[in-house]
Amino acid sequence: MLQRAASASVSVDGEVIGELTIPDGTHGLVALVGVTHDDTPETAARLADKIWRLRILDGEKSAADLSAPILVISQFTLYANTDKGRRPSWNAAAPGPSAEPLVDAVVAALRASGAHVETGRFGANMQVELVNDGPVTITLEV
Repeated sequence: MLQRAASASVSVDGEVIGELTIPDGTHGLVALVGVTHDDTPETAARLADKIWRLRILDGEKSAADLSAPILVISQFTLYANTDKGRRPSWNAAAPGPSAEPLVDAVVAALRASGAHVETGRFGANMQVELVNDGPVTITLEV
């Protein structure tokens, strides 16, 4: 899930651990990254490239065009299945030992492309503050 943001931060236990520094009048991106069982390092690389090059910022520009910062937050709840009953199933989400390296691979690929990337903390109870501008929220599948 990718969101265009006027501002964003993520905190754990009251401490800000990742924050977008965005000049007034510009935007950054918040990428909520979920991993499922058949995702691979190649999937992570394609996702990073799409995040970096997707033209959803001002003037139909990409983060790559504008050197816009990106906040990456792992979020297994994106794979919630709510088809039955009132309690979501998380079966489609990859377990932590499989998912964490792939979230890290997305971050590494973005940084290798030249992106300034801030992150949340995998597996932590995080508080996310976000001013979604537009609003613009896009589900990315690769």
